[in-house]
Amino acid sequence: MFRTTLFAVAASITLAGCSAVGALNRASEPLDVYDIRAPKSLAVARGRPQGIDFIIEEPTASGVLNTDRIVVRPSSAQVQYLPDARWSETAPSMIRSALIESFERTGAFRYVGRSPLALSGDVALVTNLSEFHAEILPDEDSGTVRMTLVARLVREDNATILTSRTFTRVAALADAATPTIIAAYESAAHEILSDLAEWVLESRGIAFGSS
Repeated sequence: MFRTTLFAVAASITLAGCSAVGALNRASEPLDVYDIRAPKSLAVARGRPQGIDFIIEEPTASGVLNTDRIVVRPSSAQVQYLPDARWSETAPSMIRSALIESFERTGAFRYVGRSPLALSGDVALVTNLSEFHAEILPDEDSGTVRMTLVARLVREDNATILTSRTFTRVAALADAATPTIIAAYESAAHEILSDLAEWVLESRGIAFGSS
């Protein structure tokens, strides 16, 4: 039953008399490592790539999310981490890598990267990872993974915000097993990466000055 499994997960990630953040420091325990990459299916630009250096900034995030641990919220006020798993790098760094891979695959730009080829790039994707957690409530037979990414396209030379949009996706959990939670994280992230790539391609005429 979901409720029984969920209780086991919640119990295992809560230390008596300690917050789950304390469990984060148990470095001697081996953890399974997971990674989120670009989705296989993405919008692809038509025609030749634009002669633009497209810079992907690392997403900003709260201290709770700026870690390689996988966040679980038993309630709106509680933060815990999966006891047996972690991301391959901090969540913002991992999402940035997935964004770069995604936009490279679109074929829309001359260059996509973390830093410009010259003194500055042409346009930057500036994001805030405001939600990236599983919501698993012990007293309910349901759970979800939520991801919210606030995105802005910014001119590098004068810091002008050209356009912005907020992307939110929710993926349902069938149970509280770690592989199920990771799969839901991946599903939510892939949907946002796909939506964001499509949005940027549709915005090129406005944000980049040409189509």
